[in-house]
Amino acid sequence: MRMSREMKDSGIEWIGEIPDEWSVIPQKHLMYKKKDICSTYEGQDILSLTRQGVIVRDLENPSGKMPTTFDGYQHLEPGNLLMCLFDIDVTPRCIGLIKHNGLTSPAYSQFVLKQGCLPEFYNYYLHMIDNDKVYLHLSRNLRNSLTETDFGFIKALKPSIEEQSSIVTYLDRKVAQIDYIIAQTKQSIEEYKKYKQSLITEVVTKGLDPNVKMKDSGIEWIGEIPEHWDVNKLGYLGSLQNGISIGGDSFGEGHPFVSYSDVYRNIQLPDSVVGLVQSNTKEQVNYSVQEGDVFFTRTSETIEEVGFACTCFNTIESAVFAGFLIRFRQYRDKISKFYSKYYFRSDMHRKFFVKEMNLVTRASLSQGLLKKLPVLVPPYEEQEAIGNYLDEVCSHIDNAIEKKQNIITELESYKKSLIYEVVTGKKEVS
Repeated sequence: MRMSREMKDSGIEWIGEIPDEWSVIPQKHLMYKKKDICSTYEGQDILSLTRQGVIVRDLENPSGKMPTTFDGYQHLEPGNLLMCLFDIDVTPRCIGLIKHNGLTSPAYSQFVLKQGCLPEFYNYYLHMIDNDKVYLHLSRNLRNSLTETDFGFIKALKPSIEEQSSIVTYLDRKVAQIDYIIAQTKQSIEEYKKYKQSLITEVVTKGLDPNVKMKDSGIEWIGEIPEHWDVNKLGYLGSLQNGISIGGDSFGEGHPFVSYSDVYRNIQLPDSVVGLVQSNTKEQVNYSVQEGDVFFTRTSETIEEVGFACTCFNTIESAVFAGFLIRFRQYRDKISKFYSKYYFRSDMHRKFFVKEMNLVTRASLSQGLLKKLPVLVPPYEEQEAIGNYLDEVCSHIDNAIEKKQNIITELESYKKSLIYEVVTGKKEVS
């Protein structure tokens, strides 16, 4: 690597200086749009533009929306670029390198690189642009779109074909190394999360004393429990209440509103929620949010998001809670909030819900089913000891996870910076 090279102003605000020998030309001189429509679908692979690149969709186990037919989709060819030139502001990834033959929606734009332009280099270059959504301020209309003409007139860089090749070789190697470390770190985080869940399940079903005498709980997926613990149905311990149903124009001002995401994302309800809704005194009584209440997610598109629980530690005055939630409130103060936040959030209940739940178009948890949920009830003092123990241990696990997530954030930032430095010629590679 040479220590310095002659640089010049590119004339492009978001790029700055570039090597003196590089060209700056409109993108229409680098690539052209190609659209080859398939009138009748004949079983070709269906390709999708994702954060992971242009991938082959799994039609046997599809995720996301599926059209009624693939007739009218467009042919894609390896070595071309696939771009999303609409909804630039909300599309997670607007550029990808096509590596397989297949079909995709005609709404996307396929570009063929001209002679002297490597698709792999311009994939990195346009990724750099997309990372900061640079083209967003050039887009038009409510869909934040660019026309083919708009895109073609935007100026871009053109190094020599030899330097493009060197840059691709360098970035392929460096990005692969960074992505490997990120993948390993993510795997480590998942292992921590699994360990945390297994620890919670173990402690809320077996207690803290490894020498305690055990008995059969009578529940297949729980097994043995300490002999002195009680087993009750949730419906025996308290009442259940579905949340409030209010029109959309009532939100944004008024009194505190506990939302679906407040419960889904938290094991312990925040003392102050961000949602506001217009509610009257009667509604605030019927749908109140009090210390010790446990809220369950009631309905969702998928069964994986139903039955998540969140415990309220401090009463939220004048608050109401969402209709997609069910509130459990104890008849008597028999379950400590320190214990309930872990017991009800344990993933062992997933087995119960999945086995018993009826799926129609949406997954839905009924009060009738929730009433049947088995609840293990240790002595109150033991519940608090279990909660305090799990608070301490889970805090250490969460801190370890946070450190690893920070590492991922730093690596992602470094990768973006590296791509920018290299594809704009500020960092020279050989």
